[in-house]
Amino acid sequence: MAKPGRPGASKKKKGPTVGSGGQGRQALEGRGPTPKAEDRSWHPAGKRKAAQERLEAARSRSGRGGAGAASATRKPSTATSTSGGPRSAKKTGDAEVLSGRNSVLEALRARIPATTLYLAARVEMDDRVKEALGLATKRGIPVLEVMRPELDRLTGPDAVHQGIAITVPAYQYAHPLDLVEAAGKRGQAPLLVALDGVTDPRNLGAIIRSTAAFGGHGVIVPQRRSVGVTAAAWKTSAGAAARTPVAMAPNLTQTLKQLKSEGLFILGLDGGGDVQLPELELADQPLVIVVGSEGKGLSRLVTETCDAIVSIPISAATESLNAGIAASVTLYEVARRRALA
Repeated sequence: MAKPGRPGASKKKKGPTVGSGGQGRQALEGRGPTPKAEDRSWHPAGKRKAAQERLEAARSRSGRGGAGAASATRKPSTATSTSGGPRSAKKTGDAEVLSGRNSVLEALRARIPATTLYLAARVEMDDRVKEALGLATKRGIPVLEVMRPELDRLTGPDAVHQGIAITVPAYQYAHPLDLVEAAGKRGQAPLLVALDGVTDPRNLGAIIRSTAAFGGHGVIVPQRRSVGVTAAAWKTSAGAAARTPVAMAPNLTQTLKQLKSEGLFILGLDGGGDVQLPELELADQPLVIVVGSEGKGLSRLVTETCDAIVSIPISAATESLNAGIAASVTLYEVARRRALA
């Protein structure tokens, strides 16, 4: 009778160990030396190297008589959107009520297809109101005089309407490539601003105003999780939204990659950037300046798409700049350098 073994003990005898066939030795050899930082595409140094190579290539083309804006000067005849469909302007939302004397007057000057002009009873008839009334009358836009409580209701509780408002149809967004072509027709290097997660309409309005002031060619907003051109954005832009086109990107990351393939350089703004704004060498090139949200900053995918992450030097007493101010400072610096070039 077999002698019972210790409970839980293995009853199998250990046989000879099978050799590894050299696999262990190959594993010990490793994968070779660690690549240099500039040879890693995802590393900031690698991005700087890639951007420098693209910059040298762009300047070489320009030196041979090519346009400095790369493909921005050509007009593709069969352009498509980043979602695969034909290029077209996008229209979102319902009619908007636009209020404020500057905003209303600039919209009428730009021949925005307004449907009704509202004037508060006994409104002060300054030059802006008189001109707005004259433009509306000339274009056959109905003019309604209403009591101030009714105008308050139309414009919303937080609006400062200054006794005048108009209703305008939903904003017609351009395609991002339309902005590039418009710059090419002027013989200028495109200068665009893209918003990544900015949800405050006042920031959008301020950025539109700064883009117009410093020679920018347009603003790009994502279709999702971002502010659109609303009455509040119109108001903050002080009428600049009537002169500066805003494009909508179905997918911001894919749109930036498409613009990158068109010859534009993508610059992200972030306090921890690897390039200081005064040291930026790309100001005279076709640019897209990407502004992130105040809380989260740039998203990961957008950051990976950028050619460089630029920071604005500020004093230690100030923690950060909001999106509108950061965009304004960067646009001014780019415009200043382009004027000196």
